[in-house]
Amino acid sequence: MNVRYDIILDYLPLFIKGTLLTLGLTVAGVALGLILGLLIGLGKMSNRLWVRLPFIWYINAFRGTPFLVQILLIHFGVVPLFMSPANPIVSAIIALALNSAAYMAEILRAGIQSIDKGQMEAARSLGMTHRQAMRLVILPQAFKRMIPPLGNEFITLLKETSLAAIIAAPELMYWGRAAQGQYIRVWEPYITVAVIYLILTLSLTYLMNFIERRMKTE
Repeated sequence: MNVRYDIILDYLPLFIKGTLLTLGLTVAGVALGLILGLLIGLGKMSNRLWVRLPFIWYINAFRGTPFLVQILLIHFGVVPLFMSPANPIVSAIIALALNSAAYMAEILRAGIQSIDKGQMEAARSLGMTHRQAMRLVILPQAFKRMIPPLGNEFITLLKETSLAAIIAAPELMYWGRAAQGQYIRVWEPYITVAVIYLILTLSLTYLMNFIERRMKTE
């Protein structure tokens, strides 16, 4: 098989542009998902069943359905209610954030509940409110334990951004499909895209491992 390096060179600027958007989508999805996930996780830990139920249903719905279905529903069904035409980048960020929030909620809930209850009691005995105790005592300790699963979720979300190509968001996979369609060649564009994803995921893995080691020494 003759490798056509000209395809890679022609599309290299677009691959770089797509990679930057992929990273941007990932960061936005993780940041928003973390905020929503914290609220959902705390809601699921409520003592009142009627408060817990909506959060339980939310988590089950987003964890139990394919992300491809979610992004299509959001892009073609939800976003057009607020903007026309629907912006694929906005749709991708919303879908990634909502999907990530369901997983983040479980990670955060498990991390918070792993902290001994005596920590909360000790903080309250010092005069802290429940909110202060969560913010100053519980969450900092829980965060250290949550680094590995949070890192895994970050990497998973990075790879899930590739599905945004189906709604024409110009991220990395979008340009891989464009190159394949233009040149009717499969190996060069898709192998290039795969290598870029591999570099990104390995870099994130090493970064998260470094952060985890640093947190353990503090």
